[in-house]
Amino acid sequence: NTQVIGNIVPDEKDLIQQELRKWIDREELRVILTTGGTGFAPRDVTPEATRQLLEKECPQLSMYITLESIKQTQYAALSRGLCGIAGNTLILNLPGSEKAVKECFQTIRELLPHAVHLIGDDVSLVRKTHAEVQGSAQKGHICPHKTGTGTYSDRNSPFPMLAVQEVLSIIFNTVQKTANLDKILLEMSAPVNIPPFRASIKDGYAMKSTGFSGSKRVLGCIAAGDSPNTLPLAEDECYKINTGAPLPLEADCVVQVEDTKLLQLDKNGQESLVDIMVEPQAGLDVRPVGYDLSTNDRIFPALDPSPVVVKSLLASVGNRLVLSKPKVAIVSTGSELCSPRDQLTPGKIFDSNTTMLTELLVYFGFNCMHTCVLSDSFEKTQESLLQLFEVVDFVICSGGVSMGDKDFIKSVLEDLQFTIHCGRVNIKPGKPMTFASRNNKYFFGLPGNPVSAFVTFHLFALP
Repeated sequence: NTQVIGNIVPDEKDLIQQELRKWIDREELRVILTTGGTGFAPRDVTPEATRQLLEKECPQLSMYITLESIKQTQYAALSRGLCGIAGNTLILNLPGSEKAVKECFQTIRELLPHAVHLIGDDVSLVRKTHAEVQGSAQKGHICPHKTGTGTYSDRNSPFPMLAVQEVLSIIFNTVQKTANLDKILLEMSAPVNIPPFRASIKDGYAMKSTGFSGSKRVLGCIAAGDSPNTLPLAEDECYKINTGAPLPLEADCVVQVEDTKLLQLDKNGQESLVDIMVEPQAGLDVRPVGYDLSTNDRIFPALDPSPVVVKSLLASVGNRLVLSKPKVAIVSTGSELCSPRDQLTPGKIFDSNTTMLTELLVYFGFNCMHTCVLSDSFEKTQESLLQLFEVVDFVICSGGVSMGDKDFIKSVLEDLQFTIHCGRVNIKPGKPMTFASRNNKYFFGLPGNPVSAFVTFHLFALP
């Protein structure tokens, strides 16, 4: 039973976003169609309002609508409609013309059910559509998600060819997070005040603002790291103070060195009398307690993706957040591979993928627990993967995933009861990229070509 709701909003970006957010948050709403606001006029802001809410853009869908519309009128090229995904909802910007809306909707109406099933990861319905499309001689079309049956006659892989975004969606929906870092950070509150005491902003002299300009006796010097001074302080007295040092209990301002003049030193060569050349003012050059962050304030009012920012802020409140990082092993396959430390023999090549992938892991802040090079043997590959998955969460493997007689990886994974979610990706280089899982264990099979391995590591394994 299809439920359809609608509303009319002004050409205001904030109001459009507010309405879209309300609908996106309703899980039962799977498709949002907007009409109007896609042109060149100053108030045409619907695509801009939509783009900020999207998690994934669907440029091919937008292009398909545009190409079909141009067949009707050249003015369709002036429409800036956007298509994309927010949560489990597909959003499509259509033009404002009634005729154009009808034509655009007719263009994509047959695609909408399949798109909704893909977004919702409705595997059975997706497979049903694939089967219907593949078996339909009338359409004369082979679904891009699957080509070939893998028989000896067609020589094609039995694994469907998946789009890059579809593979990423599968990976993100399959890999289970061990901790929701964003939620943890947003809920953290400061256990201390920063600064925890009234601190001097300048190198100068701490005194009472009720005093006066002119000469004052210097009682001593307060350095950063000293305990706050609790001794009585007269209006004609002051303390020399360093930047960041705690103010004496009875002082309420600091006069910078530049606004003073040294009048006298004592017999030990220490300052004993200075001339204050400006009128002291309460709070001058003083950071109050909790000026930067107060106890129980949220440490992160907004999230910053930089580890530098996150770790520095946590360190400033004495909090060292410990999150377990995934345990990763790097595997290279190929009987032709030789360690860079060994002597090269005829028929062999040096293995560079192990070094490259290990260094990439380290570069991005992860630890590589194990590395190994496997010969092209079903039994040895199976035995090694079994042992590795007893101690690691992820295996990132290069080689052995293509169509060669010695490419055993996919067969081994199936024998080990792994679910192969992806066996081919519509990308070059990197088509044979494989992703599989079993419980909370994950396998990335990257192609053996170093460039392909480099590309697919960044696109699929690293995220």
